[in-house]
Amino acid sequence: MAPEESVEASRLLQSFERRFLAARALRSFPWQSLEEKLRDSGSELLLDILQKTVKHPLCVKHPPSVKYVRCFLSELIRKHEAAHEEPLDELYEALAEILTAEEPTQCHRSYLLPSGDSVTLSESSAIISHGTTGLVTWNAALYLAEWAIENPAAFTHRTVLELGSGAGLTGLAICKMCHPRAYVFSDCHSLVLEQLRGNILLNGLLLESDATAPAQHPGHNTHNAESPRVTVAQLDWDIVTAPQLAAFQPDVVIAAALRSIGTQWPEPEPKQHTPRGGTIPVSLAVRQE
Repeated sequence: MAPEESVEASRLLQSFERRFLAARALRSFPWQSLEEKLRDSGSELLLDILQKTVKHPLCVKHPPSVKYVRCFLSELIRKHEAAHEEPLDELYEALAEILTAEEPTQCHRSYLLPSGDSVTLSESSAIISHGTTGLVTWNAALYLAEWAIENPAAFTHRTVLELGSGAGLTGLAICKMCHPRAYVFSDCHSLVLEQLRGNILLNGLLLESDATAPAQHPGHNTHNAESPRVTVAQLDWDIVTAPQLAAFQPDVVIAAALRSIGTQWPEPEPKQHTPRGGTIPVSLAVRQE
């Protein structure tokens, strides 16, 4: 394989890997590029994709939705059959294995970070569960996490309060990539908070006792300097008051929200300030009902 072809194949593999582990919509995958590659190559590329997705160590340890894997493999088989006459046993064996699996109530998504680390989340298999949408990760959280990773100075050595943390993607990415002094995850739903605590521990962070406010100023903690002080608080951002926010002494307050089509929300003001003079980054995503 020529060097430029090798680079293209590597990029294609990386694209499939990142999208699959994060359980992104199948329509977002570079299927056209795959079809073009399959016309000129054998089955090795598909076997590599299988190892980078369904057989990936993260996927094996923290499996995604059974339905998602089934749909992905079915599409992969269709692409192979369109380009090659001979069936690829490994693809059919993987599909047969997933067809016998039951869909659990919880599944996983894993997000690869630029550092080589990852954020893995346990989520509900249903978009709406127990009367809340907070048990799954929405695009707004992903967009805010991406922005944070590109702007680490906004969080480094600062105390961060996140409103509506949901499954925890944004906060976990910031804790792993941006070196905050302290990070307060918050949400209002008891089951969301329970899942959130589990995801914090799943990603190797130490979790302090739940709090309505820090027991001491976060600058005086005795934790490893590389590990932020992490707490979880029950807060409803629709009714939270300025004194409640001030009690956490945040330098930065962040929020990732979604807005249903047809609802009227005021646009966020990018230069809102925290009680200590910090800023409030807000990410909004539109959800179509």
